[in-house]
Amino acid sequence: MDHQDALPYRQKLDEEIRSAAARLLAEDIGDGDITARLIPADARARARVITRESCVLCGLAWVEALFAQLDPGVTLSWSAADGDRLEAGQAFLELEGSARSLLTGERAALNLLQTLSATATRTRHCVDLIAGTGVRLLDTRKTLPGMRLAQKYAVTCGGGHNHRIGLWDAFLIKENHIAACGGIAAAIGEARQIAPKAPVEVEVETFDELEQALAAGADIIMLDNFSLEEMREAVRRTAGRATLEASGNVDEGTLRAIAETGVDCISSGALTKDVKAVDLSMRIVAQGS
Repeated sequence: MDHQDALPYRQKLDEEIRSAAARLLAEDIGDGDITARLIPADARARARVITRESCVLCGLAWVEALFAQLDPGVTLSWSAADGDRLEAGQAFLELEGSARSLLTGERAALNLLQTLSATATRTRHCVDLIAGTGVRLLDTRKTLPGMRLAQKYAVTCGGGHNHRIGLWDAFLIKENHIAACGGIAAAIGEARQIAPKAPVEVEVETFDELEQALAAGADIIMLDNFSLEEMREAVRRTAGRATLEASGNVDEGTLRAIAETGVDCISSGALTKDVKAVDLSMRIVAQGS
């Protein structure tokens, strides 16, 4: 089954893939690739893409869409799929077609692959750190501008889970919302009236706020910057009445300890905002006419 099939935002993602491909080609090509014109128009070539470092691959559909728009005559042969682990030096894609088209689309394609693969790779690394705990690792809305759905998808390729996609699909009631509404109970009550089927999550900073959120029937409670001992106590007090999400002070050094407190999930903005592009390279391996 295609990795995208189970996503609730599959249709929107498909639309985003097509629009992103068009946007990236437009910003890179502009009025035309003048360097590619050095190559005879009828020259054909075969190219191979490799990774120079170990990674988790993500972004096949974007590259497919990009070359389909640039030149439908280019054929792509993948030897790996989204979510696959790749080793340094491993080849995973061969392209064949117009030499001009291969070189014109190279940078836009690699930009997509290296960013989405970086997101999937970082997520997989963090998921591996909490393996065996049963805790789910969640992303946040701290995504790179214009890449919300793409990075959300990449997180799933790395074994992570999506938090809310945007501001429309779930409530996340924070300190300022609580103050403006007149309290936690009032905020949750209003949320149930506005969108009865939407999950209601409340961010709490103290045990008193935790008890208020539990009494008001919050579905999810975010423990903001709780210490490890406080998290364990929150788990004891909650006793399964709501999903507990740990947030704040989350990094590679604290992930495992947080997961072992008994919380249900951990959210981390670093999965999407603190990524380092994977080093990928495309080389022409055969030429013809």
